[in-house]
Amino acid sequence: MDRTIVYPGAIPLDTDLLTLNRNTMVALGYLAQATLGTSTVVDGLACTPTVPSSMSVTVGPGSITAFTVVDQLAYGSLPADAADPLVKMGVNLTPTTFTLTAPATSGQAIDYLIEAAFGESDADPAVLPYYNAANPAQPFAGANNSGAAQNTARIARVQLQLKPGTPANAGAQTAPAVDQGWVGLYVITVNYGQTVIPAGNITPLPGAPFVSFKLPQLAPGVSRMAVLTNSAVWAVPAGVTQVRARIWGAGGAGGAGGGTCGGGGAGGGYAEGYFAVTPGQAIPVTVGAGAATSGAAGASSSFGGLVSATGGNGGSAGSAGAVGAAGNAPGMGGGSGLLLPGTGGQNGLAFGGSGGFGSAGLVGGAGGAGHAGGPAFGPAGSNTSTIAGANGNFPGGGGSGGIGTGAGGAGAAGLVVLEW
Repeated sequence: MDRTIVYPGAIPLDTDLLTLNRNTMVALGYLAQATLGTSTVVDGLACTPTVPSSMSVTVGPGSITAFTVVDQLAYGSLPADAADPLVKMGVNLTPTTFTLTAPATSGQAIDYLIEAAFGESDADPAVLPYYNAANPAQPFAGANNSGAAQNTARIARVQLQLKPGTPANAGAQTAPAVDQGWVGLYVITVNYGQTVIPAGNITPLPGAPFVSFKLPQLAPGVSRMAVLTNSAVWAVPAGVTQVRARIWGAGGAGGAGGGTCGGGGAGGGYAEGYFAVTPGQAIPVTVGAGAATSGAAGASSSFGGLVSATGGNGGSAGSAGAVGAAGNAPGMGGGSGLLLPGTGGQNGLAFGGSGGFGSAGLVGGAGGAGHAGGPAFGPAGSNTSTIAGANGNFPGGGGSGGIGTGAGGAGAAGLVVLEW
């Protein structure tokens, strides 16, 4: 940061103080740019109902940063500097209250938008004392003893405004567009006949540039993870624009013994990648169910339409004089990113004895593994046994084949892991 030098006995100048202020502002602006970038960012400014409840809402204290210039206008005796870019911060210390009106037509609703912008202005005028060389004991009132007031502060604030949408049938109303040079913060829905604004009617505008994390919350690499074992809709958190998705398809079930031994089910496919998302976006997540019926295929898993992984095929049943064939069609990743197949199952195994396997030793086919998992090994026995195959290993593993009259093992469920 540049610093002003003054000397003992030197006549103090107004520019000494003005330059100090400007240099401090420039240094803080570049620090803000290094941490927040040049896009507009807001912090605080929470929108809440009034207490007691009414048709008004309150926007609390907070700040906004914006990419602008050092000084659009002259700063006291310092000339304007509209050529040098700078990130500036506006701060509001007191709450701002807005009053809303319900639609006048039954069955209608209206969406209001609260938007913000950085604003800078000169304020706090006062009649200042000036030095009177003719009579130092009696200062002038104002410049040249004019008695005129002059602004004493250049303030930077968060400008806030409420913008009404157009009333429409409830559910069909839309929020008004954000004005040029402003950023949207909240949408507030008001229905016909409403007399108070509850908190549930106030929602952050998708994409509102609130600070997502403070420094103590940040960690190297990704800092949040969601492990989904059931299908759901995932809402992209505020401030998140990229997510890593890892997807496992479900495993196929092993084949039934069928009098001999069944083949193993195949493992589900795997896919992973980094994908661009929008804060507030609702993305459907499907987690494939493992095959529960002997010989059935596992279900697919997916992350919206961005990436997916299919389930593994089931193993076939054994029969008199023949062992079950493996589920040799493992699942496969689909979409973009890293796409890997699961492992195929294994055929049932017979050893010793005669061609009809009547006295043979039998082993159910091992189930194929999902990505980063191990196989489900088949049981051993004879054709007179009733031994179910082993269930597949989670996530996405195929079940092993059954022995004798035993059922095939179930395939393991898929999995979706999201990191941001």
